[in-house]
Amino acid sequence: MQHHGAFPTTRLRRTRQHAWLRRAVAETVLTPADLVWPLFVHDGKAPVAVPSMPGVERLSIDGVARAAEQAAALGIPAIALFPVVDAAHKSDDGRQAVDPENLACRTVRAVRRAIGDTVGIICDVALDPYTTHGHDGLLLDGRILNDETVEVLCRQAVVLAEAGCQVVAPSDMMDGRVGRIRWALDAAGRQDVCILSYAAKYASAFYGPFRDAVGSQQALGTARSLGVGDKQTYQMSPANGDEALREVALDVAEGADMVMVKPAGTALDIIHRVKREFGLPTFAYQVSGEYSMIQAAAAAGWLDGPKAAVESVLVIKRAGADGILTYFAPEIAKALR
Repeated sequence: MQHHGAFPTTRLRRTRQHAWLRRAVAETVLTPADLVWPLFVHDGKAPVAVPSMPGVERLSIDGVARAAEQAAALGIPAIALFPVVDAAHKSDDGRQAVDPENLACRTVRAVRRAIGDTVGIICDVALDPYTTHGHDGLLLDGRILNDETVEVLCRQAVVLAEAGCQVVAPSDMMDGRVGRIRWALDAAGRQDVCILSYAAKYASAFYGPFRDAVGSQQALGTARSLGVGDKQTYQMSPANGDEALREVALDVAEGADMVMVKPAGTALDIIHRVKREFGLPTFAYQVSGEYSMIQAAAAAGWLDGPKAAVESVLVIKRAGADGILTYFAPEIAKALR
């Protein structure tokens, strides 16, 4: 066992005395390259504020392209795209998800035209933006269908890849979907497209503002009348940690290139365990509720918002995350510069 000495010869405060020295001995360093910027896109021409997420807007397709250019200028390596689908295009079976002309595909092509490969595009693979009931999968007789949903997700992943998406991110938590999506992408000649699997996604109370932003919150109200008002039959219980490692192991075995833990702030222990156990590129999502809590507290004058934002993301990296999805990405990137 290593001995480090004792007081008074050892004084740990010595290396805390000067700003330059604190920087020199920092064990964790946050950079813009650690960040991914989640963006909401809608079919309108003007940006629309998300009331429950101060500072966040639903952007037009052109607005997303401009945001991607901003990300490149700030050193943020990737954006994560989430479509706000018009109610007229939603259906019980979410068929719009597999339309090559859907909002997500058109946005990917527009960003590619605007900036080429300068910034990565990560696309969500799940049915919740496209279904009338707001669930990530197909719903029948009060039950979310697993295998039937996976077949739709495979087609969704392929159309996104063909539009120019380099990373598909299945966030649905259906069993077996990673292997099937990998097979579908390869069969379509898209062996180069990465899979970032939402491997450990918890049924969290912190997703509320996101559901407001994409318009699935109201749809889940419809689902409640059908007896499936929440997502606990497919998203994980926040009580479980060992189960998260089993989920990750299965997704890795099926061909996941990278894995996601969500939400980040309430699962720092899981991020740490996943990174240590698998050594795989590990991403974490600082979700809408985490973002909005900090923004609300800052607006009330209860804490320093910018400092709290940086600290909240720094500790996610300290836990072991290689990449962090956060709505604070542009503000943090500017602050770090």
